[in-house]
Amino acid sequence: MTIMIVANECYAQDAQQVAATGEMSWAEELYLWFKEHMNYWTILVLMAIESSVIPLPSEVVVPPAAYFSLQANSSLDFWVVILVATAGAYLGSAINYGLSVIIGRPIIYAFADSKVGHFLHLSKEKMEHAEEYFQKKGSISIFFGRLLPAVRHLISIPAGLSRMNFGTFSFFTIIGAGIWNIVLAGLGYLLFRVVPDDTQFFAQLEHYNHYLKIAGFALLGCAIAYIIYKVYKNKKIKNNKKS
Repeated sequence: MTIMIVANECYAQDAQQVAATGEMSWAEELYLWFKEHMNYWTILVLMAIESSVIPLPSEVVVPPAAYFSLQANSSLDFWVVILVATAGAYLGSAINYGLSVIIGRPIIYAFADSKVGHFLHLSKEKMEHAEEYFQKKGSISIFFGRLLPAVRHLISIPAGLSRMNFGTFSFFTIIGAGIWNIVLAGLGYLLFRVVPDDTQFFAQLEHYNHYLKIAGFALLGCAIAYIIYKVYKNKKIKNNKKS
């Protein structure tokens, strides 16, 4: 869904230029490339990456894949997309778990605080937060962690560091990832209900562009408000500790 919104913004910016030249915008080219290269292997690999330390949102993989699977003559099946996405999420989580068991906490934390780790949006604080969440919630944290954007790709690391039973880890990971992917695929299905013919996708985006912009600004406002709240809350906690 995120890639659809980005495509919409890009399309709105260069629509006049495209109309004048008769050429496709780069957003349309990206959309077509994504459609042509979307297959089960692509979904598996991208979802495995999503569950690793690389910040790739599953929102840019599953909804478009589900949407494309509903198109006429598609080589994808809607429910198989969900199964493959879940398998990919489990694969990436299992790799994180195994590496955490083998490497150990000191190296994990050192990597999180390195330049490469920071480039991947990791930090010592994020790792501590993931471990704290795991220790507080126990095994069920693996299930709920798969549903939380800030924790999803990290929760398998404290599970590995604590040497959680691998069977229990696998069960909660697959169930949590499966439910999340059903939700994301549902978004793709809703998009299909609105725009069943993907050849009219950009025309529909232009038609609803005003409403999408309002929704985008609303989401941006909520994100900014949340960040301000978190900064204020952390500052208050630090001040209380000092006092």
